[in-house]
Amino acid sequence: MATDRSTEAETASPAARARGRQRASHSLDTVLREAIAILDESGEPALTFRALASRLGGGVGSIYWYVGSRDELLDLAVEEVMGQVVAGSEPLTHGPDPIANVRAIALALFDEFVRRPWFGQLMLRNNGMQPNSMAMLERLGQQLMRLDLTPRQQFHAVSSIISYVVGVAIDLAEPPPKEYLESGMAPAEFLRVLGDRWRALDPDEFPFAHEVADEMATHDDIDVFRSGLDLLLDGLRLQAGLRAEPSQDRRAVLPQGDRPA
Repeated sequence: MATDRSTEAETASPAARARGRQRASHSLDTVLREAIAILDESGEPALTFRALASRLGGGVGSIYWYVGSRDELLDLAVEEVMGQVVAGSEPLTHGPDPIANVRAIALALFDEFVRRPWFGQLMLRNNGMQPNSMAMLERLGQQLMRLDLTPRQQFHAVSSIISYVVGVAIDLAEPPPKEYLESGMAPAEFLRVLGDRWRALDPDEFPFAHEVADEMATHDDIDVFRSGLDLLLDGLRLQAGLRAEPSQDRRAVLPQGDRPA
């Protein structure tokens, strides 16, 4: 039996090998769990087969029985986390307001991107056809199918929402500015300095900067994200011929960001 299994592993494609083992064994689950733990702790560059093998207590060669390459392992890690988000967000699909449901799902996805910066970064490599990624797309799209929207409007809306969520999450995952790191300041103090710089600009040349300098000095990145999402969804409501939802009813609690703008 061992010889037969080895022959099958050598001839099957990497994706087929992974799918087959996922059904037949819990060992791939262990590999993925430890790979995700490395990604969570140290980011994508830290995930090497050597580091993973050391964590698993085996040799590097044994990992190739489950995945054919590092890229395949990263793709499977993204799919695993997306599957967790899909499962965890299922209760958010049953509300009477489809757009409120979309908002809740988008916030759940964004929350995971914030918690796991590598997840959003690696999503850029995703061609959109992985099962769990398609399931998330379908989850958002089915909510919009309940509205009076054309297929084109539905497609544009879901694409825009996903692009916004992923894009902002990736931006937040970027390292803070070098000036901030070298300043030794707390985030709030650094933002106050930036606000003062805006106020020092020529008010005739930069009237907008003067108008919003206080907001720059006190803003929170997560709150800015929520406001942008609400702008998108308010436009979608108008497009679907619905009344705007009161803003106080759509507040959501997410981890507070401390990254300077």
